[in-house]
Amino acid sequence: MAEPNLSAPVLTEPDLTAHINRFLDSLDLAPSCKLVLAYSGGIDSEVLAYGLSCYAKLHPTFRYQLIYVHHGLSANADDWAGHCQARAAVYELPLSVERVKLELGPRVSVEAEARAQRYRAISKHLSPKDILLTAHHEDDQLETILLALKRGQGPKGLAAMGQIQMLALGDGSLGEKQHCLQVRPLLDISRSAIEAFAKAHQLLHIEDESNQDDKYDRNFLRLEIIPRLKARWPSIATTACRSAKLCAEQQALVDVEVSERLPELLTKAPFNGQTVFNLSQIENLTSDWQALLLRAFIESQGFSLPSYVQLQQILQQLLSAKDDAKVFIRIGDWVLRRFAGKVYLDAACNTNDAISSEAELIAGKIFEGLSLGGQLTLGKQVFTLKDSGIRLRLPLANEVVSLRYQLPGQFRCQPHFRDKGRELKKLMQECAVPPWLRPQVGYVFYDDKLVMALGLWVEKNFCAADDALGISFKSSFLS
Repeated sequence: MAEPNLSAPVLTEPDLTAHINRFLDSLDLAPSCKLVLAYSGGIDSEVLAYGLSCYAKLHPTFRYQLIYVHHGLSANADDWAGHCQARAAVYELPLSVERVKLELGPRVSVEAEARAQRYRAISKHLSPKDILLTAHHEDDQLETILLALKRGQGPKGLAAMGQIQMLALGDGSLGEKQHCLQVRPLLDISRSAIEAFAKAHQLLHIEDESNQDDKYDRNFLRLEIIPRLKARWPSIATTACRSAKLCAEQQALVDVEVSERLPELLTKAPFNGQTVFNLSQIENLTSDWQALLLRAFIESQGFSLPSYVQLQQILQQLLSAKDDAKVFIRIGDWVLRRFAGKVYLDAACNTNDAISSEAELIAGKIFEGLSLGGQLTLGKQVFTLKDSGIRLRLPLANEVVSLRYQLPGQFRCQPHFRDKGRELKKLMQECAVPPWLRPQVGYVFYDDKLVMALGLWVEKNFCAADDALGISFKSSFLS
């Protein structure tokens, strides 16, 4: 028996326009939101721009914006920008043209870099209440699923693109991120339906010549593989998208469980307050859960995820290493280290430990203007004048204050919390300062005498007495 044709029907203008209207109405949009369309001028985004213009006429209280990203990869890019400006005028929607410069190099994917720069440029126009519309359709989803299979990805990758999902705003830096909604109103519409709609309503669109270059994986699938799959199984795009939805549902259940477990594994590093991952708490878990939780930690810190093979190697090195072993792993733009049973993650650009050899601060000058409770910041150092707590006594008028780095490990110190002196190397271990951060610790001297290790201790003989005014030092990298 022949397989029934389950592919999406060819839609006429009222149907497709109504489809977009219904989808946007279902979002329960905030009155102040802006609907932003990533507009390339290609046939898919042209149809969505047309539909958005119809929606705008029905809902004039919302704000609207089209954004064309000029990558500079084609000699025709200026003409395409002109096309988008002309069509935006027809649609009576405002357009912004964003020019970006791709940073290409060895082993850098043009497609991936263009996508990253495109989203970075578009996100500048978005706030958390706004909506980003992209014109991905059913056939794009099939391409994404096939690429996920090629890369050996699991349920999260096979879930492909969501019709509604969160988009992180900003430049990818660490810290609490803001998000907006990214929506794909045409994700359940076939490319053939979109092409028929555009033809029936004479929508002008551009043709990017790079779409015919099968050296790009997506183009290879689009030009060579998917037509043959559809010739054999006409409904494959629809059924593959159904599989993606099922994977997304399964992944959502896993994500809920991971989100409940992960906080119990995170703690703050004693030295700099950095969020770190506690290895001891996953040692008795199955390898599957170990991998899931470590991936979740990496993702929570804002870094790109490693491959399956890389993750297995990372876990093997972390869990089998001796307590005093130095584990240093670099993956792309981030580095992972182990110290005292904890996993530290940092951006690769922050691995330079050399800060300064010595900076002299002249007594009297440095503390001018400091008032009780006030702060003075010089470079990475923050000085606070207090009359309580552990604090350094003020320097005498004839004492020269200097700030030094990288003292020898055998240097003798006597912190305020110890009755006897001890070597600096031992104190660094006692204070849980990771080896790669120790060169960043500054040491304050009065003349040739150590008086404070910034952020760690005041030398016992130089603590301010009783309620006398004293100086509390804190480095900004400890905040």
